[in-house]
Amino acid sequence: MDRYSSRDDVMHAQTEQLLRGLMLAGLDGDAASYRRFLQLLGSRLRSFYRRRLSGWPDDVEDLVQETLLAIHNQRHTYLPDQPITAWVHAIARYKTIDLLRARQGREALHDPLDDEVALFDTADNEAAEARRDLHQLLATLPERQRLPIEQVKLAGRSVAEVALETGMSESAVKIGIHRGLKALAARISALPKPRAKASP
Repeated sequence: MDRYSSRDDVMHAQTEQLLRGLMLAGLDGDAASYRRFLQLLGSRLRSFYRRRLSGWPDDVEDLVQETLLAIHNQRHTYLPDQPITAWVHAIARYKTIDLLRARQGREALHDPLDDEVALFDTADNEAAEARRDLHQLLATLPERQRLPIEQVKLAGRSVAEVALETGMSESAVKIGIHRGLKALAARISALPKPRAKASP
């Protein structure tokens, strides 16, 4: 338990350092760093709001854009010795409260907004890493296996749709999925176990 808590603390510190560096570079006139700062922040805000607001999927993107705009407009208030995570969290919290007041629906909250670490937790990093790993594994498959898996299993399309679009027969699509998943399972089982990385 302590190991995971310690790892989360390290990840949080790394995120803090990265975002703070990009923000300070942006304030010094580095437009590329500032764009990167807003991009990273946007993806985190999106996940943060999705987890906390239920029933309002259409409002999440608006809230992300409003928060990014507020951060941009208030960037001159950021003090270099202040944690960037706390500063961003305060703005995100106010924007969420504004939305809740407008909707008069505090029941929409899944959990409280009093912890800025939640905005910068490692879950999104891990999910992004998992997606990247999956795409790297899929890229090793032949197209007749990779394509059906991507379209049917990942995109949620029907076998019939994929068959029609690719010119493959429905049975070929099903066989491609079956063989592809079997090949992926073999590749995954051959990967080093996560605990192996922790050993010195």
